[in-house]
Amino acid sequence: MHPTRRTVHTFFAVTALAATLLGASLAHADQLDDIKKKGTLVVGVLGTDEPNSFIDPKTREIIGYEVDLARSIATKLGVKLEIKQLAVAARIPELQQGHVDLLAASLTHNKEREAVIDFSLTTFVTGQKVLVRSDSGIQDLKALSGKKVITIKGGTQEPNIRKAVPNVDVVTFDTGPQAFQALQQGKGVAFVNDEVSLIDQYAKLGGAQSQYKILAQNISIEPLALGIKKGEPQFKAQVDEVLRGLEKSGDADKLFLKWYGPATPLKFPSRSFKIDSDKVES
Repeated sequence: MHPTRRTVHTFFAVTALAATLLGASLAHADQLDDIKKKGTLVVGVLGTDEPNSFIDPKTREIIGYEVDLARSIATKLGVKLEIKQLAVAARIPELQQGHVDLLAASLTHNKEREAVIDFSLTTFVTGQKVLVRSDSGIQDLKALSGKKVITIKGGTQEPNIRKAVPNVDVVTFDTGPQAFQALQQGKGVAFVNDEVSLIDQYAKLGGAQSQYKILAQNISIEPLALGIKKGEPQFKAQVDEVLRGLEKSGDADKLFLKWYGPATPLKFPSRSFKIDSDKVES
């Protein structure tokens, strides 16, 4: 090749490579920049999972532990918080399609989901358990074999109970309250959900509490985290920075006590986790 032509060819090759790298860099910055430009952080929540996110009966606004975490992130970014209520099964698709910027929706961090979205630091750790009617005669997980068990569509509850009790007959509903109502109506012998949600629903039974009990065995340990779109390292770093700041300042403990502590229906005495690492469902 003629030296001049080779020089021109090299120049264009280097220019093309530089443009590609610049484009990749800008692509990574897109979401964080876009959130700041539009002035709004759109966060997907369940709105049916007290105390993580639920509708305040007085104000009709969605409030909760995860809503407060999202508000802290929006404040740090200097933008408004916009809450969007989602069904359990719609959480990840809504994030992938860009309809929400972040998920604060009782989302378990597991290996399967890591293939399609990213996660923040762990924001809560719970376990999944089983609520049964006291007169069912069911004392342990083994007794659920061949029985009809109720849970929530699109969550980790169904695969976890099928793994724990291979012959179980699972019926799913869109939300936790719908599933719990189905148990009360006798549409199944047991209801599988996160322990925190079960305790909350049990506490609201009042005088009917004696009719139900939560089995002692966990079917899984669930580390919850905020969901982030794949390939947005700058946004993830910002989210994690806010969460670390809450832990360091003591505000994370205050939020826990506000929504889960001794003065709440859940009456948890203290936290068993810290917001300082990435945990994955075991």
